[in-house]
Amino acid sequence: MAISQVNNTTSNPLAASSSSGTSSAAEQQDRFMKLLVAQMKNQDPLNPMDNAQMTSQIAQINTVSGIEKLNTTVTSLLASFNNLQAQSATQLPGRSVLVPGTGLTLADGQAMGGVELAAAADAVTVDIVDAAGTTVRSLALGASGAGVRSFTWDGLQTDGKAAAAGNYRLRVTATVGGNAVAATPLVASRVQAVSNGSNGVQLDLGSAGMRAYSDIKSFL
Repeated sequence: MAISQVNNTTSNPLAASSSSGTSSAAEQQDRFMKLLVAQMKNQDPLNPMDNAQMTSQIAQINTVSGIEKLNTTVTSLLASFNNLQAQSATQLPGRSVLVPGTGLTLADGQAMGGVELAAAADAVTVDIVDAAGTTVRSLALGASGAGVRSFTWDGLQTDGKAAAAGNYRLRVTATVGGNAVAATPLVASRVQAVSNGSNGVQLDLGSAGMRAYSDIKSFL
């Protein structure tokens, strides 16, 4: 009767060894081996543990150990990546970048923007819209491959007259074989400052606000 009771309580060393979520892999392995030895010593002679059961339990504890080591490695790699990203970002103040957005600022007769295409398109058009919702100029960019491309607006309206300096809005359309292609408008912004905090590397783009480093689609 005593043997049966011990056997029941130690039938799954892994379950007992993983009862505490805060145990390290080494502690779990040590606890597992002690319980496995106790189980083998006190097993029912008429119903001993077979090799398949023992192999399964050992494989489980190895899996737990492997996952913890993998998590540690991934965490270390992420920390290294974030440090490299922060170092690279320190070179950005004063440079212009393309980030998702629809705002376009015309100054000194020129403005820059961009388009990100999910797939290749045989026709890409950028409409420049004023505050009243009127399209002042349509730029036909022609065919373009998937990815990011930039464009420059010379500040002229459809009638050839110079548009007033100020803020405008972008509207992008792209098609291939008459079917729409997903297109994201991009705006050019100058990096004012860079900060690195709990949310990762952040860029101060002035009037375009704070943006994550990962929002950058291209450098100008």
